[in-house]
Amino acid sequence: MFSQSLVSQDTVMDDLQLSQDSFRELWESVVTPSISTIPTVNDVAPDSWRGDGNMGMLLIPDHELAEGFDEKLFELTPELTSNEYVTPPACTVPVTTDHAGDYGFKLRFHKSGTAKSVTSTYSETLNKLYCQLAKTSPIEVLVCAQPPQGAVLRAMAVYKKSEHVAEVVRRCPHHQNEDAAEHRSHLVRVEGSQRAQYFEDSNTKRQSVTVPYEPPQLGSEITTILLSFMCNSSCMGGMNRRPILTILTLETTEGVVLGRRCFEVRVCACPGRDRKTEEENHSKQETGAKRTKKRKTEPAPDSTSLRKIRSASSAEEDDKEMFVLQVRGRERYEMLKKINDGLELLDKESKTKVKPKSELPTPCSGKRLLQRGERSDSE
Repeated sequence: MFSQSLVSQDTVMDDLQLSQDSFRELWESVVTPSISTIPTVNDVAPDSWRGDGNMGMLLIPDHELAEGFDEKLFELTPELTSNEYVTPPACTVPVTTDHAGDYGFKLRFHKSGTAKSVTSTYSETLNKLYCQLAKTSPIEVLVCAQPPQGAVLRAMAVYKKSEHVAEVVRRCPHHQNEDAAEHRSHLVRVEGSQRAQYFEDSNTKRQSVTVPYEPPQLGSEITTILLSFMCNSSCMGGMNRRPILTILTLETTEGVVLGRRCFEVRVCACPGRDRKTEEENHSKQETGAKRTKKRKTEPAPDSTSLRKIRSASSAEEDDKEMFVLQVRGRERYEMLKKINDGLELLDKESKTKVKPKSELPTPCSGKRLLQRGERSDSE
């Protein structure tokens, strides 16, 4: 029994020696770090020291290990990203109705008239802005209350007609290739502000531009923004003569819409001339529609009275029908009246020229012709 215990002790000693040799080889194979990488006393927090004054290992507490790895460890805190504006997801079909909201959001345009020399003019009758290519159009923004801090103004262009509203409004390839700007595909631009930001929605691909809202200056009630449109309405490959609408919204930093205004835009070479022409055409259409509506509201005449009018003057006229003809225009009425008067005069002359009754011929012998019921002298 004693011999067996001695044998087991020898075996254990041999195993320990082998394990120590293998550990020594393993230790020598480990690459030791440079002394410059070892933290100094000033670099280590006081909590990491042991009670005996020796620096211990910087271990993660057990309760943090039990909770697992924090995936949000390397994410930026909200305080760092609060000042950066993040565009909200755009709707598939943007709303084009006006909405003043709680802040009384509305727009006002300069009165430029219809002269040929103007570069931008607005028609209140048509709610339409006429401007030249790449020329600045000032738009005045009015509110009845101060918007929240960080509010922005967003401008977006959409097609007006329902068959084109799903398409994205972009510049034509010709003007894009000539422009070296980073946002050269955007049709609407904000001028005079270095804080303008250009966005393109990842889902709808619609493009928009934002600029921070600036409160009115002392002694003024308006805030002016400068918009420019970088393509003509007639450009092939771009708008291609399709009418567009510009949606201008007042939004918070989270993308909540506080107010919305919408107006039509036509980018052309002569804004004053085009505005005057379209306003005249619109006035003619309204005048024609009013006349048509007035004619429809008049009571229709009795069809039986218009069908025929009988006269009891003579048996011949009793078989004739009288027709009523509606004529448009005074000149045509006078001409047809003269024709009708002439025909009536011919009818009267033909009636007065009645053939005389034929006289009975007298006999040549001088004898009188007997009438009916008379007797001759010989009888």
